[in-house]
Amino acid sequence: MSHRVTVEQLEQQVMQLSPQEQLKLVMYISERLSAMPLVPIVRDEESLRRQREKETNELLALCDAAAEMWETTSDAAEEIRQMRRDRDEQVLRPC
Repeated sequence: MSHRVTVEQLEQQVMQLSPQEQLKLVMYISERLSAMPLVPIVRDEESLRRQREKETNELLALCDAAAEMWETTSDAAEEIRQMRRDRDEQVLRPC
């Protein structure tokens, strides 16, 4: 059975280490993190595109909500959508 340690508890324990031991700990953690992939492995381009589209739609919804709060006549979210459509047309246009 493993005992989970909070970050606060670990910080207290680290403070009890000598500077040399703290440095060894930093090196150990650094090596472990360096060995880990920082970006999730993309299984395919389609899932990446769907994820980005979902995130973009969420961001645009936040823009719409912010525009409503400020009662502005400018629709920044629609402008961003139009810029995306223009960019998509340029990217998808055959050379």
